[in-house]
Amino acid sequence: MRLTRRAMWKGGMALCGGALLKGRPAGAKTPDCAGDSLHSVQTGFECLRSDRYEILRGRKVGLVANPTSVGRNLHHIADIMHADAGFDLHAIFGPEHGFRGSAPAGQSEAPTRDPHTGVMVYDIYNIAGARLDSILRASGIDLMVFDIQDVGSRFYTYISTLYDTICACARLGIDYVVLDRPNPVSGQRVEGPVLDPHFASFVGRQAIPIRHGMTVCEIAGLFNECFVPSVAGRSVRLRHVAMKGWRRDLFFDQTDLPWIPPSPNMPTLQTAIAYSGTCLFEGTNMSVGRGTAMPFLYLGTPDLDAAAWRDRLEAANLPGVAFRDVAFSPSAFVDKGKMDHGVQIVITDRDRFESVRTGVTLISTLRGLLPALPWGGNSRTFDLLAGTDTLRHQLDQGIGPDAIVQSWQDGLARFGALRNKYLLYG
Repeated sequence: MRLTRRAMWKGGMALCGGALLKGRPAGAKTPDCAGDSLHSVQTGFECLRSDRYEILRGRKVGLVANPTSVGRNLHHIADIMHADAGFDLHAIFGPEHGFRGSAPAGQSEAPTRDPHTGVMVYDIYNIAGARLDSILRASGIDLMVFDIQDVGSRFYTYISTLYDTICACARLGIDYVVLDRPNPVSGQRVEGPVLDPHFASFVGRQAIPIRHGMTVCEIAGLFNECFVPSVAGRSVRLRHVAMKGWRRDLFFDQTDLPWIPPSPNMPTLQTAIAYSGTCLFEGTNMSVGRGTAMPFLYLGTPDLDAAAWRDRLEAANLPGVAFRDVAFSPSAFVDKGKMDHGVQIVITDRDRFESVRTGVTLISTLRGLLPALPWGGNSRTFDLLAGTDTLRHQLDQGIGPDAIVQSWQDGLARFGALRNKYLLYG
């Protein structure tokens, strides 16, 4: 398992037009997976296990994990690791929603001793800096392992927890191991504005775009070399365990891995594909479908002419997506118990679908259908999700989606050149 730095961050492919990496042609239809053989993929954990946990032996191991952290048999890796002799699973750390996944959005589970393993579980959701250092120091670990299924979006908070724990481990001299899992929405397309450091937050720690097109191992390498030294004073001693059998053009359902919802409102792969664009609506006063069976695929608000919105969206002729006017009543969150009118996002060709362009167009086409664009006094939240206030100002000024997308390209090209250094898969 000893890897040179060159081998760890072996070459990638260049951005095409600052947006799409080489692989499946942009216009190609996604195969019907029911009729095609699935690609056998071994996750980083399964590769680590097949090597008999060699790099963990003799260490006091901390584990950042959640319900997606499972082995091939769907048993949680904490339970598997605890049962396997030869090393010390010393502490567990829970991200947003908690280690066992019982907490809703924006919350976590209280510190407790895990009844399955007897190991202490610490809450580290949205905790960074000296406070996180104190928790890790008190836990007594000397090596941290991260194994969580991401969805490929900057504002999905698990990669912020990855970044924060890498920084803390660098400061404390704790070694770090990342176990890789697929980017479920494929690892080719890169979209959206690159984060302006003035808008760094827990939904975006560093200067990456909204849809980053990387796996957690890849982004850990980028974080560690490019950003961590300026925060922690040095990089962490980082090792990764890569997957076997994964390619950048694969969506999750083209692998033989089981889909486990990474969070309560991420029930399907379709949700994850749309999320990089539709999550921008979390920075508005509109419902994103939380409290329905279609989170991030239903968008709406009371007193909206849903058919008129649908017609405008159809006229935009966006690639790979269609729209249906809907009425829905969320059982929780925004507009709980109210009747919302809006649209359902239906992805028709995911290889052509541009999630962030679609999200921007969804907002832009509301102009004139609502008294004002739907910031609702919540513009700071929108700006943090976008990673900049420029997008909101562009929308307020009536700048069209094509011009907005074009304004991202220089930043995406620079990010693409940086990103290429850390890609592990073709």
